[in-house]
Amino acid sequence: MNWIEPEDVESGPAGPELSDAQRSCWRERGFALVQGLFSPELLEEVAEDARAIFPAAGSPEAEAVNDFGSAGLMHFPAESRAFNTLTLHPDFLRAVASLLDAPVREIRLTQSELWPKYGRRERSGGVWDNDDQRMHCDYLNHTLTHPPPWEQPEAVEAILYYSDHEACGGATGLVPREGPRDPAYAWPRVNMPGAGALPWRNDRENVEALLREQAPDVARWRATHLYPREHRARYRPGSLLLYRHDTWHRGTPLRPGCLRLAHNFTFRRLESEWISTLHAGWAWGMLRRSRVMEELIARASVDQRCVLGFPAPGDPYWTPETLVAVAARYEALGMDIGPYARAVAAR
Repeated sequence: MNWIEPEDVESGPAGPELSDAQRSCWRERGFALVQGLFSPELLEEVAEDARAIFPAAGSPEAEAVNDFGSAGLMHFPAESRAFNTLTLHPDFLRAVASLLDAPVREIRLTQSELWPKYGRRERSGGVWDNDDQRMHCDYLNHTLTHPPPWEQPEAVEAILYYSDHEACGGATGLVPREGPRDPAYAWPRVNMPGAGALPWRNDRENVEALLREQAPDVARWRATHLYPREHRARYRPGSLLLYRHDTWHRGTPLRPGCLRLAHNFTFRRLESEWISTLHAGWAWGMLRRSRVMEELIARASVDQRCVLGFPAPGDPYWTPETLVAVAARYEALGMDIGPYARAVAAR
């Protein structure tokens, strides 16, 4: 097995940042596995909140979990303030923006969800079981289109691990891109279930058997160019796998009785509106008894608000009237309307 080891991020003037080599690896090979972007204290606080929500490993409830997702229990905005803090962490946003070669204000959050994966005795999900996944690209349920040519990335995906591979297994498998003529990355990226007429399935064994029957050319191509070249990410707590919508990858089985906590993110370019937000709109998080979203908007930085789609200073939305109205909504919660007011005054 070929292993990918996490590499420490660099210390920059504004805080931890990706190295040139890590950015290049993401752009050229399709992924980078990095370590040290988040503090251990913040990671443990999020993990504690997650363990309080999800079933314990080895429990009957855990044995029944055979698909991905948190069932709405832990996606942005969450009741866990540590989860929300991590999602919009300035160091994280800078790292993502650097991969897309864009200002932080010109990226948009479309996914932040932490979910459990359990090592189970039986694969109870049938052809849709997530224990041993088929090799795939993620764009099929993120965008209405197809990713643009490789040199024009429009989104960053990430998996943040709160668990340790040595304890529970379940390393993410990836196929590194080896240059522009790599047959594994031939255009278009459609040799997978769910693309074209190929029916959607998840379980690797079932998928490949179905393809051998219905699309033998695709099955041979996958057997030749994908699985033999699989590398696996040897993660530990705090490891962050940065990858792309057009990167071949898959989930692999966990050891029985184990729990792996993984946090999944997606950020897109401002203009790529065909990439969908996977959760209910952020405003749907308002009016909870905790007021978690209202307080988050009020206390966020200008950049963090922009990542959620809040209009930036200088946007045509801002007028003397809207300044007064938004201030009336949020100033009592601590929002500084100053940056928006100064932009209106300057205009």
